[in-house]
Amino acid sequence: MFTAIMKRLVLLVIIGLIIQLGAYSPAQSADEEPVQVRELNFVFIHGAGSNVCNFQLFTDIMMEEIRPYILEYEEANPGIEIEVNILARCFPSDEDIETWAENIADSINEYFPGRDNLILIGHSAGGKAALYAVAHNVGGLADRVALVVTINSPIKSLDGYYVTGGGSVMDYCRARWLLSDRGICNSISYYDSSQDGSWVGTNSHWLAFISAEASPVSEQFNPGGIDGWPRDMDDSAIPISAQYASGADVVYYGEHAHSDYASDEEVAGFMVEQILHYIFGGGVECSVFARGGSFEHKANWLLGTDYWEDVVGGILVNSGLLEHRNESYFIWQVWEDVVGGCPPGSQRANYIVNLVNPFLFFTSIQESYWLSADNPEDCRLYLRTMAAPRNEVQVEWSIYRQGLLPEGVERNHYEVEIVAGTPLTSVQRVEWLSDNPCDLMLQIWSRAERPLRWFRVEWRVYSTEIRQISIIDELSAYVVTGS
Repeated sequence: MFTAIMKRLVLLVIIGLIIQLGAYSPAQSADEEPVQVRELNFVFIHGAGSNVCNFQLFTDIMMEEIRPYILEYEEANPGIEIEVNILARCFPSDEDIETWAENIADSINEYFPGRDNLILIGHSAGGKAALYAVAHNVGGLADRVALVVTINSPIKSLDGYYVTGGGSVMDYCRARWLLSDRGICNSISYYDSSQDGSWVGTNSHWLAFISAEASPVSEQFNPGGIDGWPRDMDDSAIPISAQYASGADVVYYGEHAHSDYASDEEVAGFMVEQILHYIFGGGVECSVFARGGSFEHKANWLLGTDYWEDVVGGILVNSGLLEHRNESYFIWQVWEDVVGGCPPGSQRANYIVNLVNPFLFFTSIQESYWLSADNPEDCRLYLRTMAAPRNEVQVEWSIYRQGLLPEGVERNHYEVEIVAGTPLTSVQRVEWLSDNPCDLMLQIWSRAERPLRWFRVEWRVYSTEIRQISIIDELSAYVVTGS
């Protein structure tokens, strides 16, 4: 009897121990398993003459859209949690870039003390100041910033761009933003942030959003009906070619004005989506230089207006200089020539012919056309030239073939600007030559008021490259252990 009772007591003790182990051991192990927390610390920086309210729509969309990205990442990476923090402050926006950068760093160090994984998103001059702060390690930010995002920022100095009437960029800046100007206009006009951007792009990441009108004198974004940058494609405030530099991952987001991100839900949503792709590893459609060139036109000496239509964007296959001299003392002379050609299988695109040192009516190009109008593979060119007695005619000619992008690669955007010339000249319209997204050729309409006014145009076309960046995997983390 006693033995039976003892056996039962031992059995109850064993069962109790098993229950204890089952009830407490697994839970204790789960509590003690460490969790890695990765912070995303967003800092929003408004532009000159603006305030942080301009980022309200942007931040609202950001906080809503980031949730599924976080959930998906946490599910794919057990043991990692993502924490999001936002800092949006108002800064004196008429200060010089150095002071503005110090104000940004001071706010970060006050409200995000000791925190890394900073993502600075700056519009216009705010983006310029953000690049400066990081590249110059203002307030110790250099090693703490994972990404700088600039939106339509004046990265390059603006003093090299032509302003309406040929005036001062400084005066235009002060009038445009109505600032008291304690240095910001000087920084925008004369400080080039290209090296700052290159440093940030090399040592962390730089994502630049850019936009502009469809042609230099388009009326799309002219405040008060005045085009401040009549020789450049601009967004009403900044020429497109000034909005980025080497080292940036560039995202062109269309024909939009300087501050559309603040009021256009579609624009803000697109930018947020690209930023989140950039952070969490989705594909980002970046703009990459594909082809470029230049051409010149000069009006004749009579009163009136000269107009031109140019097709550019093909690949140069043949060029040369045609020369004829009229030895007669009394008779005008005419010459007919066939020039050029291209490799078998090429499709011709366009040609350019220009007189060299034309002398009023004494030399001219009478005609120029493709020798075989119905054969697109024949790149030979017919030229008919003329010279007065004892004069010499010289013609530069260039022949271009089609150069489509590889299959699967599409065009992105173009940039056209007048880089030299006299007043009363303009590029009025620019369009893609065809609807084929692989075709980089442009048609450009320009004009010049006579007499003898001239201009030189530079054009650049860009293709799209999908880039996979995953900043979240590069971020530091801190460990939280359960109790």
